This record gives sequence, structure tokens and C-alpha cells, in this order.
Amino acid sequence: MTMKIFDIAGSGMNAQNLRLNLVASNISNANSVSSSIDQVYKSRQPVFAAELKNLLDTQQAASGVMIKGVVENQAPPVMEYAPNHPMADENGYIYKPNVNTVEEMANMMSASRSYQNNVEVLNTAKQLMLQTLRMGQ
Repeated sequence: MTMKIFDIAGSGMNAQNLRLNLVASNISNANSVSSSIDQVYKSRQPVFAAELKNLLDTQQAASGVMIKGVVENQAPPVMEYAPNHPMADENGYIYKPNVNTVEEMANMMSASRSYQNNVEVLNTAKQLMLQTLRMGQ
């Protein structure tokens, strides 16, 4: 049963690692500019689901985090009239990503804390296993 704790915490850490990578990508592209509404960067978010295994067998019951995929935000990009910009389209508009940096910073803090919590779970499980082994000495 103890090894499942490591699997569950590990799946949570993998999920939060993906979330942090997507936040970094979104923030790094937040100020990019495009001349086409089709080519502008779109904010990306992860999709997670609870992973349940063998719920009928109480010896094997475990859960974790399943990464279902990554979706692009469908909100429209920011249109800005800048006729003198070298990337402006024929109508004088440039297009900026639909990235909300405040939301991304909140996501980053939440993902970082969740990752740290999973590390604490691993450390606690390790310490409990070591203390259990010491009891037999």
C-alpha cells in the first residue's frame, strides 16, 4: 500500500509540472504580436481527471491524477490598431495573445504549492517507512 502513495504523489507532481510548464509558455508568449488572427498565440491550459483503479478490490484501490490533454483558450485575441507597426495587417491591426498574466501568476502559485504538497506527502511517507523499519531493531 505504501508504494501506491509514491505513485499517487508522483502523478500529482507530474500534473503540476505540466501546469507549471504551460504557465511559463503562456507568460513568455504574453507580449508576442501577430499580423494574423489565425497565427496569434493562444493561452494553453491542462486538463486533468482523477484516475481510479480497481475500486472493487480493496487491496488495490488507488487513485492519482490523469493528464487528459492540453486545450487552447478560445477567447478572442486582443486586437490593437497600430498602423505603423511592422506586423500590422492590411487594416492596420496587430493581434496579441489572449493570455491573462494575473491569472497565469495565480496558476503558477497554485501549481507550485500543489507540487510542494506532493513532495511533503512523499517525504512523510518515507519518514513513516523508516520509522516502521526502526521499530524492528
